[in-house]
Amino acid sequence: MSEGPVNTAPIKWAQRSDSLYVTISLPDVSEENIKLSDDGLHFRGKSGGKDYAVDAIFFKSVDSKGSTYKVMKRSVQMVIMKKEGDEGEDEEFWPRLLKDKSLEKNHVSIDWDRYVDEDEEDDAGAFDTSGLEGGQGMGGMEDMMGGMGGMGGMGGMGGMGGMGGMGGMGGMDMESLMKNMGDMGGIDGGEAGKEPDSDDDDVDDMPDLENIE
Repeated sequence: MSEGPVNTAPIKWAQRSDSLYVTISLPDVSEENIKLSDDGLHFRGKSGGKDYAVDAIFFKSVDSKGSTYKVMKRSVQMVIMKKEGDEGEDEEFWPRLLKDKSLEKNHVSIDWDRYVDEDEEDDAGAFDTSGLEGGQGMGGMEDMMGGMGGMGGMGGMGGMGGMGGMGGMGGMDMESLMKNMGDMGGIDGGEAGKEPDSDDDDVDDMPDLENIE
């Protein structure tokens, strides 16, 4: 990312009792660096030739490992799971997204397309996340590095050589296989499986040497 002034990326959000839907409202984002921790969101990226960033601490803790994001044509969208409360404690709506009221006031707005009142949640249902299929996990840097290491494991695709195990088809009942082949031969009038003529027949047809003048 080039050096220069860094702008704060605009954010939209909506929530359910168990999750947040957060949108970074920037089109054609490139060179993105997105990290979610249980406490906050850290974003760097370019849009329209300008550098943007977000460093925000959430109002409450979230479950970073259960969250996901996807860079789309017109925005970066993410579903962030709220961290479950203590046993017996009900999940709840937050009064705001961030701890920093000033940052929220200046750079965060309500996503009215996904917004529902708390008492309307049962009717509205969960967020539609079909557009995020194939998105990236957001388990923080440790999980990102672990995931990258896992990519090395793709070398294990060499194990596809195990497809040679298809040779195991030889495990088919050979007796039945030979019988089927014999039956196929039967289509030609039983020629298959018929023993070839003996060479003795040709010897019988040859004249005796002493009778040749």
